[in-house]
Amino acid sequence: MAIKSLIINPGSTSTKIGVFEDETLLFEETLRHSTEEIAQYASIVDQKDFRKNIILDLMKEKDFDMKSLDVIVGRGGMLKPIPGGTYAVTDSLLEDLKAGVQGQHASNLGGILAREIADAIGIPSYIVDPVVVDELMPIARYSGVPELPRISIFHALNQKAVAKRYANEKGAAYDSLRLIVVHMGGGVSVGAHENGKVADVFNALDGDGAFSPERSGAVPPGALVKMCFSGKYTEKEVYKKLVGNGGFNAYLNTNDMRDVDKMVDEGNEEAREIRDAFIFQVAKNIGSMACVLQGKVDQIILTGGIAYDKAVTDGLKERAGFIAPITVYPGEDELLALAQGAIRVMTGTEKVMEY
Repeated sequence: MAIKSLIINPGSTSTKIGVFEDETLLFEETLRHSTEEIAQYASIVDQKDFRKNIILDLMKEKDFDMKSLDVIVGRGGMLKPIPGGTYAVTDSLLEDLKAGVQGQHASNLGGILAREIADAIGIPSYIVDPVVVDELMPIARYSGVPELPRISIFHALNQKAVAKRYANEKGAAYDSLRLIVVHMGGGVSVGAHENGKVADVFNALDGDGAFSPERSGAVPPGALVKMCFSGKYTEKEVYKKLVGNGGFNAYLNTNDMRDVDKMVDEGNEEAREIRDAFIFQVAKNIGSMACVLQGKVDQIILTGGIAYDKAVTDGLKERAGFIAPITVYPGEDELLALAQGAIRVMTGTEKVMEY
């Protein structure tokens, strides 16, 4: 029996939806919301009915029978730190999404919308591998400053999806493999997957690790302290240098790797050096995670939008290929990854997680 799912992935100015039959996409749509529309609402949770009505109107337009659905899956939001997996949208999970226990983010609406629409037609609702997935081993949490523990914020949905895809293609159980997964998009996260858990990972948002198109990654802490107290910058301005205006944006004024490649092709030596530095830093992160896995690495997986870039993937193969064979799964398909999470629990391949 095919499983028909509706997937809801809310972003700050759009809501992406997809309808799948098993893993086959029947249709997808990106519903864009203007700044004016969004500005009418005091908080993200207040946008619920507005976004819900847009989704239901689209389904009506497409003459889609909502009763033909078996499950609705929402993008997971800023919940408490939890292990990876597919979670039923229970009352307690719903409350924490509404409260935004780790912050207000549009993805909080994913589970809220999934539950409300699913309840109306009497089917289950789930979220899958939200960004707050935390499986770090205890010793990975120490930073050297007790007040500043290392935390797990990374591309959990895509990292887990490609790790499970690789396991599937090899006919192996995900939890039997030792993998290093490298997600390269607007941010970069490099994680060590061991026994089905991400035992250590570089915080892709505002923590450590390589610089990326928009983020600084790890910076010299002494110099950062001086910058903070120089009197030249507000807290917001310093944070923006780390997240948003860091990395390629700071050096080359673009967050698009294709622009960087074009500069290199046109003979821009500075752009070449910065691209090489990016490859150098990501390769060092891979090497670091190889030590977490004690050198026993079955495969390195490169994924995310930058994995389409041959200069980068070739450079990483050259620097890190001695550690383990490298597989490239370019891009990321969040809608499919969310659908797969629901399929795994509905077919009994995985147990549904309780929040």
